[in-house]
Amino acid sequence: MSLSQNGEKTDRKMMERRNMGGRNISVATLSMILGLFLIHVSGDNSRVGKFSASPYHDQMRQLQAFKASLIGRQSVSVSPISPSSSSSSSSPLQEAIGPRVYHVTNYGADPTGKSDSTEALNKAIADAFQVPSEGFLMEGITNLGGPQINLEGGNYLISKPLQLVAAGAGNLMIHGGTLRASDDFPVDGYLIDLSPNSWASSTEQEIRKGSSLKLNSQLTSSSSSYNYEYITLRDLMLDSNYRGGGISVINSLRTSIDNCYIAHFSTNGILVQGGHETYIRNSFLGQHITAGGDAGERNYTGTAINLMGNDNAVTDVVIFSAAIGIMASGQANTFSGVHCYNKATGFGGTGIYLKLPGLTQTRIVNSYLDYTGIVAEDPVQLHISSSFFLGDAFILLKSINGVANGVTIVDNMFSGSNKGVDIIQLEGPFTQIDQVVVDRNSAKGMNIKATVARGSVEGNSSSWTVDFNPVLLFPNLIKHVQYSLSSSRGSSFPSHALRNVSENQVVIESDLAMPANVFVTVDQA
Repeated sequence: MSLSQNGEKTDRKMMERRNMGGRNISVATLSMILGLFLIHVSGDNSRVGKFSASPYHDQMRQLQAFKASLIGRQSVSVSPISPSSSSSSSSPLQEAIGPRVYHVTNYGADPTGKSDSTEALNKAIADAFQVPSEGFLMEGITNLGGPQINLEGGNYLISKPLQLVAAGAGNLMIHGGTLRASDDFPVDGYLIDLSPNSWASSTEQEIRKGSSLKLNSQLTSSSSSYNYEYITLRDLMLDSNYRGGGISVINSLRTSIDNCYIAHFSTNGILVQGGHETYIRNSFLGQHITAGGDAGERNYTGTAINLMGNDNAVTDVVIFSAAIGIMASGQANTFSGVHCYNKATGFGGTGIYLKLPGLTQTRIVNSYLDYTGIVAEDPVQLHISSSFFLGDAFILLKSINGVANGVTIVDNMFSGSNKGVDIIQLEGPFTQIDQVVVDRNSAKGMNIKATVARGSVEGNSSSWTVDFNPVLLFPNLIKHVQYSLSSSRGSSFPSHALRNVSENQVVIESDLAMPANVFVTVDQA
């Protein structure tokens, strides 16, 4: 058999192989076919010792096209279904498991945003669940193995929330595109809803009902106390169209929201309820798209990030419009590198609201509160440091049961407009105060408030009074006093003592009148 005949026979077998139910072709087989094809090209189109330039280049172009078609065929593989289910109306699955990147346009999603893509996107998500078990993450959470829902840079219109097929799974990513709520999107829904599936479409219901995979029964009977684990939402723009919210994460573990732009929400940009360790990073959130100075700022509503769970982190996030930037009602959360200019305090807005009286356990560091401040109810174990407050923005400690314990507010910068605004303010009486340190803050155009203060007075007298009311944070509270008295009076040693500490004033008296300088340090901690 000649090389030409052998090449033609191999080509025919290759084409037959490509039409046999979408089976995968091994790398070795592909290399052999391409090698034989190359020999065939040389044998048919060149003479001994010479190459025929024009036919050779034509054949090489054919070879490159043939190679590209094989590679393209190889890259479509996702997860398995039975051969009988492969039809023009079925999802783009192959009989053998291959790379599991689910391109949503293969499911009929419209990347132009002109038609509703809800069913197509949910079907792609459902297919990502149709795989053999890769073991478990937390007990009761099936490891899906890391499938990716690739939005391919498209802009997709949806009329219902996108939800995972069932609780009890993890290790999945959705990334790379825009989701936009339709005009009939549920006003209490979220574009991406990580909660047990209450918005399931008919397509999802049919997929779950008809599936015979072991995974489906594992998910349905999940014994985990969490819904999901290790779900990643990345490189997304979410437009809620003023109908509902952007992302909800309900009772989930180790969720990552990274590089997302969430706008036009009417409720919450991101809602985290229950669970642990949702990390929100490098993202931008705003009800209205603005860069400040919006004439409608006083009408902003909604909350950009609502944390109703523990152990979460918000890092390097900008919140540019909402009534409340971050609402935290869970414990042990940390905020770092957050820039809030959502709604000015003067218009009734709040940058960060800590609504967990008696057990705050929150750290706010290296953040920027831009014309909007921080409110903490009955703060217990609260740390705020290395942050910048601009435009008369301040920190408000709000009494619910009169408790302030383990609060540290240090090393911050405040800048205002010389309107007499205090950098730290109190609302309501505090009666249980312990381990509160407010010190080493700097202010320009605002009034310093602290729990540690220093003062001095001089005069020719037998009594000296230092008033700390302009500086001390809490009224009528001085726990510790240190003072020194310096006099130029001859060689005598006058007797002097601390005589009174009340109403945040310190009185020093001596047994005789004399010229003296008195230096006093007080502490409310």
